[in-house]
Amino acid sequence: MLNQGIGSWPARRARKTPRRTALVHEDRSITYAALDDRVNRLAHVLRERGISRGDRVAYLGPNHPAYLETLFAAGTIGSVFVPLNTRLTAPELRHQIEDSGSTLMVSTRSPQADALADAIDILPAEGADYEAALAAATPEPWDEPVALDDPCLIMYTSGTTGRPKGAVLTHGNMVWNCFNVLVDADLAADEVTLVSAPLFHIAALGMTCLPTLLKGGTAVLESAFDPARALELIGRHRITCLFGVPAMYEMLAAEPGWEQADLSSLRNLMCGGAPVPGRTIRRYLDRGLAFVQGYGMTEAAPGVLLLESRDAAEHAGSAGVPHFFTDVRLVGADGAPAGTDEPGELLVSGPNVTPGYWRRPRESEEAFHEGAWFRSGDIAKTDADGYVRLVDRVKDMFISGGENVYPAEVEDALLDHPDVADCAVFGVPDEKWGEVGRAVVVLRGGRAPDGSALLSHLDGRLARYKIPKSVVFADTLPRSGAGKLLKGPLRTAYGTDANPL
Repeated sequence: MLNQGIGSWPARRARKTPRRTALVHEDRSITYAALDDRVNRLAHVLRERGISRGDRVAYLGPNHPAYLETLFAAGTIGSVFVPLNTRLTAPELRHQIEDSGSTLMVSTRSPQADALADAIDILPAEGADYEAALAAATPEPWDEPVALDDPCLIMYTSGTTGRPKGAVLTHGNMVWNCFNVLVDADLAADEVTLVSAPLFHIAALGMTCLPTLLKGGTAVLESAFDPARALELIGRHRITCLFGVPAMYEMLAAEPGWEQADLSSLRNLMCGGAPVPGRTIRRYLDRGLAFVQGYGMTEAAPGVLLLESRDAAEHAGSAGVPHFFTDVRLVGADGAPAGTDEPGELLVSGPNVTPGYWRRPRESEEAFHEGAWFRSGDIAKTDADGYVRLVDRVKDMFISGGENVYPAEVEDALLDHPDVADCAVFGVPDEKWGEVGRAVVVLRGGRAPDGSALLSHLDGRLARYKIPKSVVFADTLPRSGAGKLLKGPLRTAYGTDANPL
């Protein structure tokens, strides 16, 4: 087989475990043999629509078998897959289509598709017409030479610090990330993974879905996360593996059926996007379940650090140690290595790290330190055992009275207050100190706003210069689809006018 990329996986799996279930979606099961057949047929359909090696094929829609069929079919013929975020507006989607140079968009259940019909050729991937097109196509394999350093997909970053850029991930990046997951998370051949986080983000795709399929397990695809349905599916399908951001796990544990739900099949609870609050960890420990927490980024496909449950107590607050085939280092502002317990920017190197951004040579060059180490933009510290603790984003840090303040540390302390459901901290101008902290807090239902009490809760827990000087209250906080807090909108809404406690 000339294809060494992930496009060859359905064929490789079909020759080993043809009758094993690969995908479950809305009570429809697809074996590995059937998946291979559909991928081969779709590859020929794409060729008939004018797609050839190196061309970009976009996909717009929720989690659906057609997403994976398109990803693998594109990889089969050497084209590049471009997953689009269904939460974006039509103008935002149009920018990514034009920026990537995509010439065909496969679409399922997408209300935005009609507004993009003038910008790109659209292939609806559900219904009688789609099935007829697959049935009419030949199932013969298309054995295109594809190497591990060939581009596999272009995934646009969340754009929390500016307009989204397309991170290029090669077939090798995706393969090596899967190897990292299989080594560090011990996924097994009988894994049954619930994939309810969106596949247009790299975490669900790279940390659970693709590793599960590589091992020959079953991916249960859900178009959206619903906590009540998730509890039902866990029992019905004997789900063994979950992935989500902390908010998803909190919603699951808040469901009325949580205490009675059969969770005995679960063995891998993977979480990323943000640290898991201590209260959430305790709720799961009460059910005999522990988290595998991770830190990653789109540009690393995405795994960088992993904290296994057995190490969580001894290294509380840590994001873990590097994945098996990945390395990290910390450097100060002068580029010199940071010592133990000294803050520094986290740099990442490994075969899972992007070669750069799509058609952005300047940004690609700036993204690397000394040409080999990807600059994460995150501030971290390492302890004596090599465990890495994330402190904050480089651009989120502010300086108060000459002291560096990392908001993530303050937010973590605020979340320990029983009245606080969510919070964000950022710097605002101050005549005396240059900048001081402001907290935006979402209270639990029925709690009365009392900013003074919240700040008193921090007294003695944090140095005085770290404690915010003002508190405002909000109903919700803006977050990206990956669960990352969006500080920009918060600064716009709450960063100027003085607010009482």
